[in-house]
Amino acid sequence: MIFSQLTRRTRLMVAAMVLMLPATALAQEISDSHLAAAHTAIEAIGATDQFDNILLNAATQIKSELIGNSPDRQTEISDMVDERALALAPRRGDLENEVARVYAKLFTEEELQQIGQFYNSEAGKKLLAQGPLATREMLGAAEVWSNGIVRDLRESAIEGIRQIAPAASAAPAAAGADAATPAQ
Repeated sequence: MIFSQLTRRTRLMVAAMVLMLPATALAQEISDSHLAAAHTAIEAIGATDQFDNILLNAATQIKSELIGNSPDRQTEISDMVDERALALAPRRGDLENEVARVYAKLFTEEELQQIGQFYNSEAGKKLLAQGPLATREMLGAAEVWSNGIVRDLRESAIEGIRQIAPAASAAPAAAGADAATPAQ
């Protein structure tokens, strides 16, 4: 019985190792040029820009906490936290590398090169700069369009109900009119 348990455990360990091989092989399949293309693409699109203030915000928060406990040492605490934050700043490269690996797993090297080329072009830079404004204006236009669709569908449905049940049409028409009239 011990032999059969050992054999089963051994088989499970071998199966687990075999299952882990594709993930390991995939991680090793990313070439240096593929990672370089990923770095170019993430830099071009500003993929990690949203994380730029994490260290600064953490330092500010920690200074506030520590100074609150020892207000008489404000300058010393501030200088010490700044010094330690600067020591951690090089770790920002770790994030860039991890994000590059994510992109390298999702996109081919050629796709990443195309992404980098486009977003480094004038049109790509303009898309990044004007994209938020375009999105806001698009959402505003969609809201106006949606309100018009709802209004027109309501009016059409009320007309339809009048044709189906002429006596019942008075109540929905009044309810629709009240719902369509904004409160002032």
